[in-house]
Amino acid sequence: MTKLAEKYGNVYSLRMGQSWMVVLNRFEVLKEALVTQGDSLVDRPEMPLQHDVSRGLGVVFSSGNIWKQHRRFALSTLRIFGFGKKSLEPIVLDEFTYCAQYFNSFKGKPLNPHIVLNNAVSNIICHLVFGHRFEYGDEKFIKLMEWFSESLEIEGSIWAQLYNSFPWLMRCLPGPHQTVKRIWKDVMDFIRVEIKNHKQNWDPSDPRDYIDCFLNEIQTVKGQAGNSFDEENLLMSVLDLFVAGSETTSTTLRWAFLYMAKYPEIQAKVQDEIDGVIGQSRQPSMEDRANLPYTDAVIHEIQRIGNIAPLSLPHLTNKEIKLGGYTIPKGVTIIPNLTSVLFDKNEWETPNTFNPGHFLNKEGKFVKRAAFIPFSAGKRVCLGESLARMELYLLFTSFMQRFTFSMPPGVKPNMGFNFGITLAPVQYEICVTSR
Repeated sequence: MTKLAEKYGNVYSLRMGQSWMVVLNRFEVLKEALVTQGDSLVDRPEMPLQHDVSRGLGVVFSSGNIWKQHRRFALSTLRIFGFGKKSLEPIVLDEFTYCAQYFNSFKGKPLNPHIVLNNAVSNIICHLVFGHRFEYGDEKFIKLMEWFSESLEIEGSIWAQLYNSFPWLMRCLPGPHQTVKRIWKDVMDFIRVEIKNHKQNWDPSDPRDYIDCFLNEIQTVKGQAGNSFDEENLLMSVLDLFVAGSETTSTTLRWAFLYMAKYPEIQAKVQDEIDGVIGQSRQPSMEDRANLPYTDAVIHEIQRIGNIAPLSLPHLTNKEIKLGGYTIPKGVTIIPNLTSVLFDKNEWETPNTFNPGHFLNKEGKFVKRAAFIPFSAGKRVCLGESLARMELYLLFTSFMQRFTFSMPPGVKPNMGFNFGITLAPVQYEICVTSR
């Protein structure tokens, strides 16, 4: 899509099945659309495969009043339980400890970090939403993680594109797209059991987690006009929080391990900085971040070059807008091409090279760049941005403090990727050695 922009300009249209979509490229164009004219782009288009699962409920794929109510509720409720705050630090660091125990059990022999990272990051969401974590060996939890991975891969495939282009036909045909619907039904059954268990010992005066708070809200606003708080929206909101809050962070960490193995001199420099500021006698804290500019720069560069959400999520114009010299009618799907921003040679000195210097000034201090928008921008910026930033910093810094990552003897890092909902590294094995 970025190459098409070189030929057709920063705002161009594509036909997908029976409908047209407009692709936006370059930072200034995305900023104008998502921030300056953001109110006109807060809705989501009705993508048949997602809609057949979500029915327009929850936080991620909803629009209008449902989206406003549930995003506001999710943000305010998750803040109560430490979303992006210091009080969540122990939960993240405890999960690192479980992950570290798993890594240590291999004694430096090659391991695939995919599942354990998914487990660790998902357990942080479990704490916020369910009020408890799962053991990594829990069969139901393992199955849940496998479902997420399989479904997200299919949803980024040609099957999903065909379904969204010709839903009336694909609903009748067999194929992986039918597997997606079955998987999400099983996941929702899993969440329903959690909700049922919560109801059995729910105390409205002492909410333990997101589900308890939502059950309280259902009672509080019952009968009010325009109220959308019910158990079906609770179900979809929990599902949205899981997908949005786990897949992206665990995928970024998998890229992080690969890049550290590929660039051992950068890994060593990160470890030296951590040793000098934190040492080995205590765990990292959010308060250390300001004193770890190089480490912070490396994390940001991993996010930039990892580019795990290259096209973000689609938007829908809720009224006619003018953008880039064009008039775009109401009801048109808008695709923000984040890749065009994160790899723009006008924004980054060496866009196709892993270079932590992108985020450092001449004095070696950390500098955040305006064009760094891996979470998108505007009113529909990723709901979990503050949590993801905390998790990435605490987990990456902890891994660098305790371990060194290298490829097995004779193996070179494979920087290829699988394109599902996220841009994820091809599964790999890596040696994790205690320091």
